[in-house]
Amino acid sequence: MTLPRSLAAVASACCLTLLPLVAASPASASGGTAVPDRPLRQLAADDHLRVGTAVDMSALADDAAYRRLAGSEFSTVTPENVMKWEAIEPRQGEYDYAPADRLVDFARKHGQKVRGHVLVWHNQLPSWLTSGDFSADQLREILHRHITDTVRHFKGRVWQWDVVNEAFNEDGTLRDSIWLRELGPGYIADAFRWAHEADPHALLFYNDYNTEWTGPKSDAVHDLVGRLRAEGVPVDGVGFQGHLGIQYGLPTGMAANFARFDKLGLATAVTEADVRMPLPADADKLATQAEGYRLLLDACLRTRHCISFTVWGFTDKYSWVPGTFPGEGAANLYDEGYRPKPAYRTLRSELAGRARAGGAE
Repeated sequence: MTLPRSLAAVASACCLTLLPLVAASPASASGGTAVPDRPLRQLAADDHLRVGTAVDMSALADDAAYRRLAGSEFSTVTPENVMKWEAIEPRQGEYDYAPADRLVDFARKHGQKVRGHVLVWHNQLPSWLTSGDFSADQLREILHRHITDTVRHFKGRVWQWDVVNEAFNEDGTLRDSIWLRELGPGYIADAFRWAHEADPHALLFYNDYNTEWTGPKSDAVHDLVGRLRAEGVPVDGVGFQGHLGIQYGLPTGMAANFARFDKLGLATAVTEADVRMPLPADADKLATQAEGYRLLLDACLRTRHCISFTVWGFTDKYSWVPGTFPGEGAANLYDEGYRPKPAYRTLRSELAGRARAGGAE
């Protein structure tokens, strides 16, 4: 997620041996004999989980500290922007996959898997698409081609795709988007079918925010994916974004909500976790933030088929939050100087102190 929005077969893919790391994580604050800490990716592997981050490609190119931590701490990467439609096809028929290819190459060199983000969304669409005078048939073919061309380009190199993103309103009704207006609700099933045809081995996810707990929106997503699976539509998983704000109170019941999706036979994932706060940060706010991250990870670890936990950026230096929510920020695991915050240490402790029996299959 980069723009503003409203408030309110898997085991083998998941649990591969990780490559040796090039740098150790920041030291633990627990005291005792000084030994190198294992990074999050190795601790998560003990829990049969992959832990990831969204990646800012400018920071990856220009900031050595950012690049080192992105490669050493995480076992998956998600492009913040460079796989979105406006970036990939800024002019109709003219594709620019180069920035996304660079991230995929970075992932390969660091033993990481890639979450593709995102194929169908109502935001960050190219202007030629949103301002064009297309018939419904033309728009359907444009969407079909975009999904097919994009997924084929990355075939075999993307582990999970966010196929459809944020299709629901808070009350559980479908969002009024160009896709719903012109193509009707069937565009969602079509998108999954087309993505599967383009790469039968990629895991295909529906992704949304404010669905981590039960309520009208989460209920609507549950009903949708359950119906699609019953109809044979190739939906493999549901992504819970995990954008929290401490000023709204921390949610409860997330593990039970994740579990009902698990019972549908779906993989689940936390896909965009961050926990923002009113600025300035202080010790109490940072402690509450750490508990928010812990609750998200706990819900995932309690869910047998929760296969990945992704934070939406790892350092406050490049966070999207202050530019979108004035007066708020400090949402990530590291501060602007790459010092680990209580949230980082809490995730380490949570991962180090437990392991799921059987893992995420």
